[in-house]
Amino acid sequence: MAAGAPRIFVSHLSGVPVFDPNGDQVGRVRDLVAMLRVGGRPPRLLGLVVEVVSRRRIFVPMTRVTGVESGQVITTGVVNMRRFEQRPTERLVLGELLDRRVQLVADGTEVTVLDVAIRQLPARREWEIDRIFVRKGKGGALRRRGETLTVEWSAVTGFSLEEHGQGAENLVATFEQLRPADLANVLHHLTPKRRAEVANALDDDRLADVLEELPEDDQIEILGKLKEERAADVLEAMDPDDAADLLSELPADDQERLLTLMQPEDAADVRRLLSYEENTAGGLMTTEPIVLRPDATIADALARVRQADLSPALAAQVYVCRPPDETPTGKYLGTVHFQRLLRDPPFTLVSAVVDTDLPPLRPDASLQAVTSYLAAYNMVAVPVVDESGSLLGAVTVDDVLDHLLPEDWRETDLHSGERVVHG
Repeated sequence: MAAGAPRIFVSHLSGVPVFDPNGDQVGRVRDLVAMLRVGGRPPRLLGLVVEVVSRRRIFVPMTRVTGVESGQVITTGVVNMRRFEQRPTERLVLGELLDRRVQLVADGTEVTVLDVAIRQLPARREWEIDRIFVRKGKGGALRRRGETLTVEWSAVTGFSLEEHGQGAENLVATFEQLRPADLANVLHHLTPKRRAEVANALDDDRLADVLEELPEDDQIEILGKLKEERAADVLEAMDPDDAADLLSELPADDQERLLTLMQPEDAADVRRLLSYEENTAGGLMTTEPIVLRPDATIADALARVRQADLSPALAAQVYVCRPPDETPTGKYLGTVHFQRLLRDPPFTLVSAVVDTDLPPLRPDASLQAVTSYLAAYNMVAVPVVDESGSLLGAVTVDDVLDHLLPEDWRETDLHSGERVVHG
């Protein structure tokens, strides 16, 4: 559903088929999963509970959903078939929010929730619940009496978390607006028990983002306290290079067990990264840069660059390669920088504007070589190519900085620049 598209009431999604990009049915929607937030703010929609052919119910994150309509849901086709388990901070929209008795903020009138509407936030891949369809008076959805009306989420009380609560659920809701790096800093200074509680309450994608910003000791501690299947889910949600860095710190048996639990395609990327030395281009790179074929247009490239979940460094350039498009690709042809994409007409082929002057690095290039390359050419990312000319991935400047900064750099206040002393 594109930005600005009409809202969808969740009752219209109950039981609708879920398809992959090829038109094959994955299953049917049985519920939606949301996370409540403090201060009357609309809940964030985390994903869908989908019943597959075997009658198993699985969780499909909204980041894997590319289209939502009243008659169908389209996904990326990459879904985790593990059974859905509801977490403490999660609410089932159909199962727990509908038919609930709440109050109108304006006058305290008690109403019954008949339906809720969801919408996608503009220019983002996030969804939220922002409207509620209610009936005044006593009785549930089958009762015909009473005025019905649609109100903003903030116009109703009886859903939101209490801000003075101190449970992990309330902490997660309070921290919801923090950037991953800032939330990681908060977690770093919590007690181990409290840190584990908050980690368990975070959804997979959020926990993955936070883990990427934590020191290795904290990463290992948190991962070790998760159930193994949950740990594998979180590793899948992490960038492959960060997941590989974390797994490389674990004993070989634990490492292999978690890799086996991961989706095969995610595990394959991580295994490949683990085969390289840590402080080399191969060990530093991500295997998920933007890759385009020579016959792609600048419009295609800009559409990929606009994806909200890309880091600024990865969005700064696209890599033009022969098929296949997944790393390791076909022959690497060159790079097109974001600024160049803005200077040429949208219908121009990327092959016509590709920069072939800058040589890529080999996966065994040292950290010093990568750093010198970025500094010499004023780049924020560098392509990594194997001996056959296939693109393996890209090293971004943030990954280089992680290895150049002292181990205790997270102890420095990010805003003041002063070292933080706790105790």
